[in-house]
Amino acid sequence: MKEAMYYVRLDDDKVRCELCPHLCVIAPGKRGICRTRVNEGGSLYSEIYNRVMARGMDPIEKKPFYHFHPGSTIYSLGTRGCNQSCDFCQNWQMLEPDAPTGEITSRQAVEEARELGSIGIAYTYNEPLIWYEFVLECSRLAKDEGLVNVLVTNGFISPAPFEELAPFIDAMNVDVKSMEPDFYRRICGSELEPVLDTCRAARRHGIHLEVTNLIIPTLNDSDELIAELVDFVSGELGREVPVHFSAYFPAHKMTIALTPLSTLLRAGEIAKEKLYYVYLGNVAGREGKDTHCPQCGNLLVSRTGGGGIIEGVADGKCSNCGRKADMVL
Repeated sequence: MKEAMYYVRLDDDKVRCELCPHLCVIAPGKRGICRTRVNEGGSLYSEIYNRVMARGMDPIEKKPFYHFHPGSTIYSLGTRGCNQSCDFCQNWQMLEPDAPTGEITSRQAVEEARELGSIGIAYTYNEPLIWYEFVLECSRLAKDEGLVNVLVTNGFISPAPFEELAPFIDAMNVDVKSMEPDFYRRICGSELEPVLDTCRAARRHGIHLEVTNLIIPTLNDSDELIAELVDFVSGELGREVPVHFSAYFPAHKMTIALTPLSTLLRAGEIAKEKLYYVYLGNVAGREGKDTHCPQCGNLLVSRTGGGGIIEGVADGKCSNCGRKADMVL
């Protein structure tokens, strides 16, 4: 274990964790909502520092990142725990306090990434922001070694710790689950506005940002909610920010039928009225996966089998009309 960052000591040996907006007040011997930060004798510790559950090389598109080094592979790490409790979680086995983990140091992670020829390190699989002490340390080392750092995250973090971490992060995919605050409270045990604030902060810091929205029938699939998400992205983040609409499958506590393709296609139609790049995830075939120039329609990146192939980009521009490609190459 490692003493946690961002907490304050209270009376009776209690502590208040200030890493995320839950602001958990934790009694001695107890854990916060994330089930990874524990009060030991009036001090807060991270139980998952230097603990890893999953690691390996993945296509960058799998995260998903479609506009960040398309066609590359990245060394990916994850541990256990999350600060949300989504009824539909597809990685719920990774959340339990007794989920098995192995040891890893930040130096080992950086060396493995270099040995494997990775462009950098992706902190993913579970919620990386609760792995804060390790991610901060590892991302600093990776940056020093010329590697990129990317987060696949729910975006639920307090402003101060994000400001400290942001200079070392190159790209983020933030899961905006719904634009309805009540959805976050009922289904995720969380809040919406801090997630939107993280998206805004990422853009202020110049971090490459992509947004994912898992569409669940009857819960967040209305035209109105889709349009509200599109308005947020186009109005506050930028029309060039890619949005991934992803199909839901029954998992964990949720048994609602899977998302029809027609729903994703409708979401895509709504989004393309205001956004340049809209993609469909968790669907068979190539529907909604390729990148086209928003000015002339030229194919920029084709995607089959989980990876990407650059087709129509030259010197960072569309090879047909010369428009900026809106991607990190």
